[in-house]
Amino acid sequence: MALHVLRPGLLTTVQDLGRPGLQHIGVGPGGAMDQASHRLANALVGNPGDAATLEMALVGPELRFGSDALVALHGAPFSARLDGVPMPWARPVLVAAGARLQVGNATGGCYGYLAVAGGIDVPVVLQGRGTCLPGGFGGVAGAPLAAGSVVPLAADVADCSRARFARLTASRAAVDIGPASRSVRWFVPSFTLPGDGLPVIRALPGLHVPLLGDAVRAAFLGATWRVTPESNRMGLRLAGPALPVRPATEVVTEATWRGTVQVPPGGQPIALLADHQATGGYPKIAEVIAADTALLAQLPPGAGLRVVTVDLASADAALEEREGQVGRLVRRLAWEFGHERPPCTAST
Repeated sequence: MALHVLRPGLLTTVQDLGRPGLQHIGVGPGGAMDQASHRLANALVGNPGDAATLEMALVGPELRFGSDALVALHGAPFSARLDGVPMPWARPVLVAAGARLQVGNATGGCYGYLAVAGGIDVPVVLQGRGTCLPGGFGGVAGAPLAAGSVVPLAADVADCSRARFARLTASRAAVDIGPASRSVRWFVPSFTLPGDGLPVIRALPGLHVPLLGDAVRAAFLGATWRVTPESNRMGLRLAGPALPVRPATEVVTEATWRGTVQVPPGGQPIALLADHQATGGYPKIAEVIAADTALLAQLPPGAGLRVVTVDLASADAALEEREGQVGRLVRRLAWEFGHERPPCTAST
């Protein structure tokens, strides 16, 4: 059972929740850029949150389903058509074997996720299935999907998908999507996409603010920054007024994290994201709080942003609120599928 890639999109990779705990051997955590949307996509098809999905960036792929499958799209909305008919976003859809899914451009945000009941069945490498682009391993051949790629699914995906969809529609009518696919009337909202107005990213003061000085800190917090086209899964390069960094202001190489904002000698900050390097030697001016790293990742090239500093208590409260929002939806969806999911899982 497999997905066949007819057109790969701009950057489509297999992702999961990453490989935490391996930075001491030089392997960054990686994983989905927007982990909340990844988890919700999985919950929509009855998967655990760590099941592998397809992550799409800005322009999505065209795929053909080799079997019936229960699927869901979540995260940044993309234009999508299933056998020529508009495909609903943020809803479970039972797709018929042979159907073609055409995912076009993102209409808001940057990263979207396609979950399939049972998960993407690629091998586990270093405790994860996700594609590690810097290391060239995981996912499908350690690389972005290409035309002709075959993405393996769980062996019993067809039977399991039909059983799961039957549970979802046992007490409410299904909705026809095209000639042979069906969905539901309800949907699951997103919590990580930029809204109206200039996005405000919350951050803790970085370790090296005293080294950089008050003038650099004030300039950083007072500026409006723009995401540049050179940004990628490693991090966002931000364009704005050059920060007045003293020449040769570097530090001893030390650990970095998702959300670390470094200031290289040119004075244009870099906000590190999922595929960040294990260590870095540029001074850290800020650490984006965990509740806002997904919002940061969802800002497309050209988007503007401001950074404000908060204290640790506020950062903890924001994360608790976000985890509560996502967790309640995940639990509600698990209840919709019943306490025991049909045995539809990727191999170990």
